[in-house]
Amino acid sequence: MLVARGSASESGTNDGRGTFFYPGLGACGVTNSNDDLIVAVGHDLFDTFPGANGNSNDNPICKKSITANFEGKSVTVKVTDRCVGCNSTDLDFSPAAFAKLADLNLGEIGMTWSFDD
Repeated sequence: MLVARGSASESGTNDGRGTFFYPGLGACGVTNSNDDLIVAVGHDLFDTFPGANGNSNDNPICKKSITANFEGKSVTVKVTDRCVGCNSTDLDFSPAAFAKLADLNLGEIGMTWSFDD
């Protein structure tokens, strides 16, 4: 099942934009580095995820596992942050995670992803 961009699915495959950022202290209260395989999800998804209570450190989406795919390559990442500039189906990867999918010089890719757990 492919879900239209803008409406993330917890149980299906999502189609979104993949970008990368240089992480630090994320919305989940975890400090990450460029080498960690982590991701920030769109702010709408983060804020409305079932069980979210307004305390971002306690959001149930934190540390959920996601697998993203692009042109035959895949990467599994943990959610540790919230992306203000992302739509709900977009993912903002650490440089190490993005590099598993594409060259950093691309900057942005169209990819699919799904929750693993």
